[in-house]
Amino acid sequence: MMLLEANNIKLYIKDRLLLDIEKLQIQKNDRIGLVGRNGCGKTTLLEVLSGKTTADNGTIAANGICELLPQLKRTDTSKSGGEVTQEYINKALAKNPEILLADEPTTNLDTNHIEWLERKFKKSLSALVLVSHDRAFLDVLCTKIWELDEGKVKVYKGNYSDYMEQKELEQNQQKQAYETYERKKKQLEEALILKEKKAERATKTPKNVSASEASITGAKPYFAKKQKKLQKAAKAIETRLEKLDKVEKVKDAPVIKMNLPNEETFKGRIALRAEDLQCSIGKRILWKSASFHVRGGDKLAIIGPNGSGKTTLIKKIINEDDGVSISPSMKIGYFSQNIDILNTEKSILENVSSTSIQNETFIRTVLARLHFFREDVYKPVGVLSGGERVKVAFAKLFVSEINTIILDEPTNFLDISSVEALESLLQEYEGTVIFVSHDRQFIESVATRILAINKQEIQLFDGTYEEYKNYKPKKARDTQEEQRLLLETRITEVLSRLCIEPSDELELEFQKLLADKRKLNNQ
Repeated sequence: MMLLEANNIKLYIKDRLLLDIEKLQIQKNDRIGLVGRNGCGKTTLLEVLSGKTTADNGTIAANGICELLPQLKRTDTSKSGGEVTQEYINKALAKNPEILLADEPTTNLDTNHIEWLERKFKKSLSALVLVSHDRAFLDVLCTKIWELDEGKVKVYKGNYSDYMEQKELEQNQQKQAYETYERKKKQLEEALILKEKKAERATKTPKNVSASEASITGAKPYFAKKQKKLQKAAKAIETRLEKLDKVEKVKDAPVIKMNLPNEETFKGRIALRAEDLQCSIGKRILWKSASFHVRGGDKLAIIGPNGSGKTTLIKKIINEDDGVSISPSMKIGYFSQNIDILNTEKSILENVSSTSIQNETFIRTVLARLHFFREDVYKPVGVLSGGERVKVAFAKLFVSEINTIILDEPTNFLDISSVEALESLLQEYEGTVIFVSHDRQFIESVATRILAINKQEIQLFDGTYEEYKNYKPKKARDTQEEQRLLLETRITEVLSRLCIEPSDELELEFQKLLADKRKLNNQ
């Protein structure tokens, strides 16, 4: 059943054509993810479909109630951001609209509440159009993706991962098309050069023919005709070259390889140690005594519900509070989306270069990876969007004299393509990364270790986020059996040595191992 149809939608922002959509349809039971770069018009499109904003051209026919869940929510309340978001969601779903248009519904929600929202939307009978930078959220819910790019919407079947696979296939097809185009172009260019050379030679009288003989036999007219024919063939090749459909080359991300300060004394060694670290705010305990360590090169994700103390832990690490010791080889850079470190009157390149220990070529490579290409680097920071400024601030930190990056919710304000670019840089970075995030896909892509704060406890897990989610602690009986086997192996070893070289030390160890085994058996 058709719930909404939009035709020939055009909307201008001053002289810019922001939306130029031929046709869009929303069917009953649709679960649509709307994706695109910051500023491409996603929010505006939702407002147009809901009737809140009128397009300059086109028609929209809706069959039933269309509810818009806005991105910007009221702030005149003592409730937390997460509580306000939940309140908006519950009110919108209570209306039972035929279509729910949700603009960044996961804003201010921690992982537990994002999963709560997923369950809510799955149970809902409303058709959904979701704008979200949370790829895991889009994967769980969506059956269709709308990609908004340069005003046009392209529809893909499946969830976000399916969409990315289709985009990769398109990219591979474009690479093949470009190679075919380049090969054909080269063949035509070589054929053109050959024809032009032959045409040039055709004007010359053969060496073994005298001028008088040439006039009698008509050699000159013959060669003139031949030249004209060759020139005509060359012109035909030139026309084919001009009509050849140009295919743009796919840009491959340049590889990042950087020299880190103190690399030899840092990588693989314990660079940060927390011993009996605990934290309370007034009478409220954030977490009880905990001990853990971080090695140079670790990618550590700090996760937990809102208010569990994740940012507090980061600040304790940065400030080297009691219980935290940091190796002198560790050089920390802290990224908290503080764009005040940027000079808005200077260019992107000038801002990033001002504190860099890397050369300009490397800086340009990093900026290109963050989608600042060629002349873009000369733009003054003052004209950039909030998301673009966040990327410049990160680049400035990334190329400075550090070997450890600490990030607090780094994916906020970034569109999906920027998040994926940031992921890629952090995956290749050989220094340490410690970060707080609720973005499950980002955590899964970057983290090699998980530090979870939950119910006043800190738990350190060696492995990826997926492994952490699927981890099931061994039962006490299994653990005891492992301990028993280890003890029996050790007892056998010590007994063998006692038979060959008896000593008081070995006898004491043997008796202790027997006591440990008896204790274990009595448990």
